[in-house]
Amino acid sequence: MIKIIIRLSLLSFVWLFINTATAQTVVTAADEKPETIIIKAVGTWGYFTNYQKHEGPFWNRHIAEVTQRQIVGEIKPQTSLDLSGAEIMRLIKNGVFDFAFGLPGYVAPESAIFEGADLSSLVQDIAVQRQVASAYFPTLARAFDEKYNAKLMTLYPFPSQMIWCKNEINSITDLRGKKVRVYLSTLSDFVESVGAIPVNAPFKDVVEGLEAGTIDCAITGTMSAYTGGLYKVANYGFTLRVGWGLAFGAMNLAKWKLLSDSQQQLLQAEFAKLTEQMWLETATEDAIALSCLGSGPCDIGENGNMTLVEPSADDLAIRDALAQQVILPRWASRCGPECAANWNRSVGKLLKLHAESP
Repeated sequence: MIKIIIRLSLLSFVWLFINTATAQTVVTAADEKPETIIIKAVGTWGYFTNYQKHEGPFWNRHIAEVTQRQIVGEIKPQTSLDLSGAEIMRLIKNGVFDFAFGLPGYVAPESAIFEGADLSSLVQDIAVQRQVASAYFPTLARAFDEKYNAKLMTLYPFPSQMIWCKNEINSITDLRGKKVRVYLSTLSDFVESVGAIPVNAPFKDVVEGLEAGTIDCAITGTMSAYTGGLYKVANYGFTLRVGWGLAFGAMNLAKWKLLSDSQQQLLQAEFAKLTEQMWLETATEDAIALSCLGSGPCDIGENGNMTLVEPSADDLAIRDALAQQVILPRWASRCGPECAANWNRSVGKLLKLHAESP
């Protein structure tokens, strides 16, 4: 009888212990904070305003604040990581980085489909360029998914791309025979179509190239021309808009799937706000940069005192003709019939243009 009582007492104690431990486990799990997810990111150029004002602060500070440090970003620009930009999406695919900002045109050598939202000279107005980006977003999203196992989060512009020359230039025909720095295949198409010689070069080599005479002119954005100090070595700016420098933000899909539904929704909402901010600011930067490159006024630094030459009606007509007769057909040839047909259904329909692949 005594043994039975002892055994029952021991069983009661064990049952009480298990229930107490279980209760403590439930309470502890409920009280635990969610594990912090670190996003390793790479940005564009550290010396440009898009990184300084938007890309950097978004990951290095803002996301941690709005998620109460459930998501913490760590971003550095490609310039401080000694990257060219062309390798960034391969690094995302391989998990070296979780997120990247970059230019679709830099990954275009692997597939011309990435060029389709920013073909040289087709779009002259930033409001229309935003419509183009929206129309082509689903196409780029599929391409990033299939080729790089990445989720496209945003498309946003740099200031408009114009032409900056060491010596006098007064019209589009003055470019003939000149060596012009480019960074995209579609810009090479433009340069060749006017009888000039395209020279692929990273932005960091532009000032030295102009000084040394390895290039006569450079295509780059208005604000990058100012902040990069091109006015110190180039005397003329030909304000013919030949592109936008459209950029993307994309995340490794495996990392994206680690986020909860609520975290994904929050991140998408924050990217929508960031995208809006960057489009709105870029819309104002051309005027600011051009004023600073010229004789002022300039509230962000010294006057560049460049001679800024506006394209004539004849220049604009030549550019528009080249866009349709040379630039668009060349891209369609690189991209192929199916790619061109998709572009015609989206961007082409919007711009009332048709890409024909031979």
